[in-house]
Amino acid sequence: MANRQYELVYILPPDTTEDQVGELHGQLDAVVSRMNGQIEKTENWGRRKLAYEIGHNKEGVYVLETINGSGDLMKELDRRLRVMDQVVRHLVVRVDQEKKVVDRTRSKRQADSERRRVKRGLPPQRQPGEGRSREPEDEDTVYSGLDIGPDEGV
Repeated sequence: MANRQYELVYILPPDTTEDQVGELHGQLDAVVSRMNGQIEKTENWGRRKLAYEIGHNKEGVYVLETINGSGDLMKELDRRLRVMDQVVRHLVVRVDQEKKVVDRTRSKRQADSERRRVKRGLPPQRQPGEGRSREPEDEDTVYSGLDIGPDEGV
C-alpha cells in the first residue's frame, strides 16, 4: 500500500492527566510503528470547550497526531480508538490529497503567469523590484468606507 498522510484528532475527558495522554500516545505509537507507519507530529491542544455535550462532558482534552502510513494502519487505529473508554471522540482525515491539489494549482498558475510574461516580451520570472510592493499600506491612505463627520459621534 502507498504511504499517505493522515490527521488524527481525538478528544479525551477533561480530567485526563498529562501522564494518561502520554500513555495513550505511546499505545498509538506502538501500533503505528508495528504497522510500518510513522507519527510525524503530535500536538496537545489542551482542554477546550466542546461544541455540544458528549456523555456528560462539556470540555475535553484535544490531541492532534499527523501520521504517515497505509489505509490498513488507519483502519486499525480507528478500530482501537472506538473501543477505548478513555477516548470521547476521534476523527481521521486524509490530508495528502488536498496538498497535491494545492501544489498542482500553484504550479499551473505559475506556468500560466510565465507563459503570459513571455508573450508580453518579459522574462518568465519576476525580477527584484518588479510589480506591486508587498508593504502594508498606511492607515491614513486606506478608505474604510465609513463616512463619519465631525458632528457625528459614537
